[in-house]
Amino acid sequence: MARPLIRVTPARLAAWEGCPRRYRMTYVDRPAPARGGAWAHTTLGAVVHLALRSLFALPAPQRTPRAAAALVDRHWTAEGFRDREQAAEYQERARGWVADYAADLDSDAEPVGVERWVSAPVGTIVAEGRVDRIDERGGELVIVDYKTGRHGLDVDDARRSPALALYALAAQRVLRRPCTRVELHHLPTGRVLAWEHDDASLREHLRRAEATAQRSEDTATALAAGGDPDLLYPPRPSARCALCDVRRHCPQGQAAAPGIEPWAVLAP
Repeated sequence: MARPLIRVTPARLAAWEGCPRRYRMTYVDRPAPARGGAWAHTTLGAVVHLALRSLFALPAPQRTPRAAAALVDRHWTAEGFRDREQAAEYQERARGWVADYAADLDSDAEPVGVERWVSAPVGTIVAEGRVDRIDERGGELVIVDYKTGRHGLDVDDARRSPALALYALAAQRVLRRPCTRVELHHLPTGRVLAWEHDDASLREHLRRAEATAQRSEDTATALAAGGDPDLLYPPRPSARCALCDVRRHCPQGQAAAPGIEPWAVLAP
């Protein structure tokens, strides 16, 4: 008998690959364990995403740099920042990033989707998730993902991204148009890192996603049959444990990396 398709999002797959214990605490345990507080860098990214979503909700002539900066103010929150002074500094940075981004927009181009949820059967999985933006250029779809992190990106980040590849596969099924180009838009630097997939590279991303999804599904089945959760979902301690939202429930994670302040990952 054929197995049912496994629903996956890029976030679930990344959580499993990163640390099975974190995956269990996030997606399996009910009630889920209490999570840590807000991170300033996460707040900053969320505000920028909200401002850009609101920007594209405006008529094209109104998508001005001034309007974009005002939308940062509308959505601003200081959660995770050290104090009001630090929050104000990064609010001003975000205003500049979004205003510069708006200044470079093609006024004649209208996105196919903004914060668009896509979900489609592909191979043995149902690939789904929310895409920051889907453009159409030359009759083909383009996946756009906004980035606000401190670290520089390169083209390999776009090429290797499982999330972008899965979004491309789902989008072409849902919207029935070719989709092979994926782009990372790094707002702090204004850089666009693009990769043009082909059938072979998309198939390889799909193969990896299918394998990961099947491992997580088999583990869930073993847990339901009475398996030991600590053995089935072992921790994977690393330096990344410092940023884990559930590290308070994981002695191995606490030992692997000391705790850091919620604003420690902000760009200096």
